[in-house]
Amino acid sequence: MSQPIITLTTDFGHTDSYVGTMKGIILGICPGATLVDISHHIRPQAVQQAAFVLSTAAPHFPPGTVHLVVVDPGVGTVRRPVVVQTERALYVIPDNGVLGLVLNQEPAQKAVHLTDPRYRLSRVSATFHGRDIFAPAAAHLASGTAPGEMGEPFAPSDLVPLPLLEIQAPSGGHWRAEILHVDHFGNLITNARPSNTGTPTAIVVGGHRIAKLSHTFGDVEPGELVAYTGSSGHLEIAIREGNAARTLGVDIGDPVQVEGWR
Repeated sequence: MSQPIITLTTDFGHTDSYVGTMKGIILGICPGATLVDISHHIRPQAVQQAAFVLSTAAPHFPPGTVHLVVVDPGVGTVRRPVVVQTERALYVIPDNGVLGLVLNQEPAQKAVHLTDPRYRLSRVSATFHGRDIFAPAAAHLASGTAPGEMGEPFAPSDLVPLPLLEIQAPSGGHWRAEILHVDHFGNLITNARPSNTGTPTAIVVGGHRIAKLSHTFGDVEPGELVAYTGSSGHLEIAIREGNAARTLGVDIGDPVQVEGWR
């Protein structure tokens, strides 16, 4: 790849200087890098949400892309900063499960604990590893440094797994899913995947029952609830031309009842 690409996914938002600081570090080491923001509005410490958002974007980047993810509730603790190499990409991440959904799509070929001080800032704070460890590592990788030069290899099977996102088995004939992500439109993205489990006969969320799975928003009238399989393959719930999260008073982690998988 002639011009290296580095993507950034964080829970930093844009109010503070954190994202800009990381970009400054990267460009100081790899000035030719193209920096692409996937999202900086992951909920604070929401590792599962970050895993989902990353998994929907990463497959669409060119081979050789470096993906930098800093959603890191364990910053400054014994959790490992790592680089993971797959057939298509390099991932610079805290070892907290955030890569779990990506690795379902493209298995890890190599994992390295980022321990070599040559590839981090000279002074490492206890609370901003995004600046001091992860951004320099991503920049050095984009500049051509091999992952194995940056620390201690370990078995990819030892990566911390993502906490289970499987829907819970039927109780009284109903499956229990949960809201994994709320997008900019207020659409509710769940951890259920109809292609894996069949077609539901009804979905219940926030005390409201949706009687069928539709194809797209236009299958219902404006202001009506609609359930459908979204572009990521997950079961989604929306209000046509409205905000389902706000109207129903639900959020990430809230339950969704799925009836009658066939």
